[in-house]
Amino acid sequence: MKLYLLFIVLLPFLGVLINGLLRNQLSKGLIGRIGSGVVIGSFILSILAFMEVRAGGSGVYKYFDFVNIGNLKIPFAFQIDQLSALFLLIVTGVGAVIHVYSTAYMHDENQDHFGRYFSYLNLFIFSMLMLVLADNLLVMYIGWEGVGICSYLLIGYWFKNTEFNKAASKAFIMNRIGDFAFLIAIFIIGGKIGSLSFSEIMTPAALAKLSYGEISAVALLLFFGATGKSAQIPLYTWLPDAMAGPTPVSALIHAATMVTAGVYMVARMNLMYSMVPEVLNVVAVVGLATALLAATIALKQNDIKKVLAYSTVSQLGFMFLALGSGAYIAAVFHVMTHAFFKALLFLGSGSVIHGLGGEQDIRKMGGLGKYMKTTDITFLIGCLAIAGFPLFSGFFSKDEILAAAWAHSPILWGIALFTALLTAIYMFRLYATTFKGRFRGTTEQESHLHESPKAITIPLIILAILSVIGGFVGIPAIMAEGAHGLQNFLSPVFAGSAPLLPAHEVSHSTEWILMGAATLVALIGIFYAWGKYAKNPDLEDARGFGKVLENKWYMDELYDTVVVTPYKKFGSFLKDVFDAKVVDGIVNGVGRLVKYGGRQMRWIQSGQIGSYVLLMVLSMLVIFVVQFFIRK
Repeated sequence: MKLYLLFIVLLPFLGVLINGLLRNQLSKGLIGRIGSGVVIGSFILSILAFMEVRAGGSGVYKYFDFVNIGNLKIPFAFQIDQLSALFLLIVTGVGAVIHVYSTAYMHDENQDHFGRYFSYLNLFIFSMLMLVLADNLLVMYIGWEGVGICSYLLIGYWFKNTEFNKAASKAFIMNRIGDFAFLIAIFIIGGKIGSLSFSEIMTPAALAKLSYGEISAVALLLFFGATGKSAQIPLYTWLPDAMAGPTPVSALIHAATMVTAGVYMVARMNLMYSMVPEVLNVVAVVGLATALLAATIALKQNDIKKVLAYSTVSQLGFMFLALGSGAYIAAVFHVMTHAFFKALLFLGSGSVIHGLGGEQDIRKMGGLGKYMKTTDITFLIGCLAIAGFPLFSGFFSKDEILAAAWAHSPILWGIALFTALLTAIYMFRLYATTFKGRFRGTTEQESHLHESPKAITIPLIILAILSVIGGFVGIPAIMAEGAHGLQNFLSPVFAGSAPLLPAHEVSHSTEWILMGAATLVALIGIFYAWGKYAKNPDLEDARGFGKVLENKWYMDELYDTVVVTPYKKFGSFLKDVFDAKVVDGIVNGVGRLVKYGGRQMRWIQSGQIGSYVLLMVLSMLVIFVVQFFIRK
């Protein structure tokens, strides 16, 4: 197992080195095969590791001492258990599909940039694997920062476009805000407990070294770090702008890797959060508020990727609602199903954009189902899954989250149910406007419309199958007693938290009613959007309240007014006034004083020996007077 884990991480890094250093010598075909092959290799090894964990092979594997200062010892070690094994499969499995897809989608790039792209992509997978396998917070932080820098590189991949560079910088800066909070939490834990290893700090005895207030503060700091990576209020605005990167990058960031890092981290620290129910309430409320806010914005977006981006923010909100409700397994379950259908939807949007020569405005699409049947069917499957259509993957995971929200607070459940209705509406508005009705693009675009190549459609088919069957690992007990295989598998990871959480039992009859309500809401949203937009899509510019939603509640403008503009003005004040007048004034004043003093002192050096003797005698006389008459 020790070698498995090492090679799972090192294979993508090998791809980084080969494609990064030899990109001008290798052909694009070889670059694509190497970039995809190393991730497929990691996926195969991840399956073997997963099978060993199922057989009881969990453990911590140390490679060397990373930090050894006094009593503080932090090893470079990997931890494999049920949670990390599942995330290994998600990251490498979905990542491998996206790599294969990229070989066709990015084929028009020149050789140098093609190699650079795959090098970045492999580095992203390497960093995410470091994050999920980390045995301690410091190694996790290395992976955490790694996915942050990779997101900057990939979002700004087309670096000649100034707007894309701004989007990359925005993602990097907003993540740094959350990362700073995460770093402070690490310092507190290390200083108070004396260790950063999860096996040592996630015990009642270790956490007893912290007061209740300190545990709450650390949990809030960690959660604030998670709001950056996982795009929650207030640090969510970078994620929609991340659409500046190539579509496979959007799928990788939004589906299986970076945005799920915050969910993974909170789930990994579950014992700490279970000890502070007030913080769990904060997590639940922020998650639900994010889910609702993003869902309303998605209703009026016309860029196909922007709709999916806000959908991701909304679904991440559902995951944090589950975490805040104490339903850690439900949150992880939704991470898994979301990886399938959201990767499918993003890659499906990429197929559409590829077929239309780069067009992303859904108002200029329509009727694509006649020309792109595989993309049409697979995209529909993704929409059904995310809307919670019965027996699709999203149905099971979202139902579990809604049931947990009901047990936690019926008010939260009601808002979450309304958000689920909005999800069905905006997703089927997107589907109907894009694939149904008549084609609204140019004649030239229509003449070139065709289904995408197999390197694009085969990944879509694989993800569509997973979006259909992926939820059956979490069939609820009311449908089949003991059938929730995922819960049985993950239970050991969260066993310590169970006694600390309030016992919110939901009767079978109540659960059937909740499931029926969620199904009814999904069907209402689907049929409403299909009937409204299939034949008469919304092609006009939004007005009234719709304009507010189209402009994202003017949140970017609010941030610019409240944060960015004052920050820039303060920076200008420091530059033009404080630095120029005060700092430079002091520095230049010292220089002038020294210069003036030197100019005056030079008159003492007259070159006349008689003057020097006179001054020496006078000095001796002064010393004599001070020594004998003044000094006591």
